[in-house]
Amino acid sequence: MYELLKKDGRAKRGRFTTVHGVIETPVFMNVGTVAAIKGAVSTDDLRGIKTQVELSNTYHLHVRPGDEVVKKLGGLHKFMNWDKPILTDSGGFQVFSLAKLRKIKEEGVHFNSHIDGHKIFMGPEQSMQIQSNLASTIAMAFDECPSSVADRKYMTNSVERTTRWLKRCKEEMARLNSLPDTINPHQMLFGINQGGIYEDIRIAHAQQIAELNLDGYAVGGLAVGESHEEMYRILDAVVPQLPENKPTYLMGVGTPANILEAVDRGVDFFDCVYPSRNGRHGHVYTNHGKMNLFNAKYELDDRPIEEGCNCPACRSYSRAYIRHLLKAKEMLGMRLCVLHNLYFYNTMMEEIRDAIDAGEFQAYKKRKLEGMEQK
Repeated sequence: MYELLKKDGRAKRGRFTTVHGVIETPVFMNVGTVAAIKGAVSTDDLRGIKTQVELSNTYHLHVRPGDEVVKKLGGLHKFMNWDKPILTDSGGFQVFSLAKLRKIKEEGVHFNSHIDGHKIFMGPEQSMQIQSNLASTIAMAFDECPSSVADRKYMTNSVERTTRWLKRCKEEMARLNSLPDTINPHQMLFGINQGGIYEDIRIAHAQQIAELNLDGYAVGGLAVGESHEEMYRILDAVVPQLPENKPTYLMGVGTPANILEAVDRGVDFFDCVYPSRNGRHGHVYTNHGKMNLFNAKYELDDRPIEEGCNCPACRSYSRAYIRHLLKAKEMLGMRLCVLHNLYFYNTMMEEIRDAIDAGEFQAYKKRKLEGMEQK
């Protein structure tokens, strides 16, 4: 259940109550694609860096170790030792981005595994079944992710199919939640808005899916090659068409600046691989811009990554030491950078929530953006 606590302009401050605990929004979900955060970060670490929600991927877990295996082991929460909310992505994006050979039909998609090439079929029912086996808190509907530059005719047909698939997802989830052996009978379903950069297709689709009274709504198919300006234009058009009394989730976005701009347009949920991916390459986020710890200028720098930061890396280690670890290809270097970046993102979301509570989001956003634009 979502409760809208406060609005500051279009920015929303909410509280989403789930069977696995309460999510304070706006929230950044820490991405653990295969039930692990890349960079040797454990679920105990996640608790220590203010993580509210962990995100895992349906397709990857279906391929390995297999969703049936996870179900036999008691579901994803038990499997990875995480007692807070988990959102599972439906696998749709991976099917359309990883599979070199795929056939889209009304019933679903036939494609080959990117690991060993074996044939897989996934449609709305299969995606819901896998996510039910994983027993995540929030399941995402199975959708087609067309290229953002697909032509209007293709996009229209694709979005209409995604709507039909969403209705099938809703029916199948209701059926699965009613079965006696379902691990999480309170699993929630979020629908996904598509339509590329065509405002009218996006708006019509948002209005259609809003009528289905789902637990939440995502905006998909952005941050896939279009400019930031185009993304903000689509959000300006679409978010007002989605129910204000439900969470809105912008999938796969993004940079701190992207998040601040999207919060300003009414978005509640975010996820992105940037903080962990950049961290593994020695790129760390600070309130004074991004730093590359491989740079020679940090060789003798005994300061923490960021003064005043309370993350595990900054509490105990210097830039010089972390740079040495990275240069020596020691896994600890990657791990400390990932921990810092996730802590930075989770802390920024906390600051955003406080700013909206105080009615000072615009001032906070301006200050934060100006700080991060420094070099």
